[in-house]
Formats: sequence, structure tokens, C-alpha cells
Amino acid sequence: MRKNPMRRCFERLKRRLSGGRAPVGVLLASGLLLSGCAAERPSSEADQSREELRVAGQLMAERMCAQCHAVGEDGESSHADAPAFRRISWDYPVRSLEEALAEGIVVGHPDMPVFQFEAGEIDALLTYIESVQEPRGS
Repeated sequence: MRKNPMRRCFERLKRRLSGGRAPVGVLLASGLLLSGCAAERPSSEADQSREELRVAGQLMAERMCAQCHAVGEDGESSHADAPAFRRISWDYPVRSLEEALAEGIVVGHPDMPVFQFEAGEIDALLTYIESVQEPRGS
């Protein structure tokens, strides 16, 4: 059976990221590809695409954010001013970060790099962040 072209693209993305050589543009391309096709497919394929988008966001978070933030479902952030990703929704809706990520997120502490993402990358990262949210008070 022939592999889905989206699956092949996503597998290439995972190989590149695992080698630590993927440019941010690769993430954009995969995010656009994955998010652009989801609305036209049956639910099970849309769910699969959403999962691929979530995994792409996880890879981004692990590669670009985990040095300071706790990016998973447990653990504490290594930087005192870096919130754990799983608690972001305690302060505001996760999707409210879209504009800041598109324009270049800037925060109050000088050691955080300025990141500016494209639409597909933002969707992937926020999809992942939404997936790890824990209820307030946990």
C-alpha cells in the first residue's frame, strides 16, 4: 500500500528535527501542509492530521523551548520566569498567543530569544501546548 504524501512529508520532518538540522521553514511547510488538508478529509484522517500537527509542535517545543520551559505534562521549568507549558491556560487562552508568536514574542526577561513564527508553525506549537494543558489546581 502506498503511503500518504502528508505522512511521507511528516516523516522527513521528524528525521530532520531528530538530527537537529531542521530550519524553521521546514516546520512551516509541514504545518501548512498538515493544517491545510485537514478540513477536506474524513474525521479519522483529520484526527490523524491533527495528531501529526501536535507532534510537529512537540518537536518544536522540545527543540526551541525546553531549555527554559517545562514543555511536557510534568516537570518544572528550569528558568524561574518561564511558565510551564501545561499551565499557560491558567493565565489566558492558549490561542491568544497567536499574534505574539507571529509578530515576534518578546517577554520581560532579557535572556529569552525573540521568536517569530509563520502561521503553520504557530498552529503546530499551539496545538501541542493545548494538548498538554492541565486543569487549574492540579
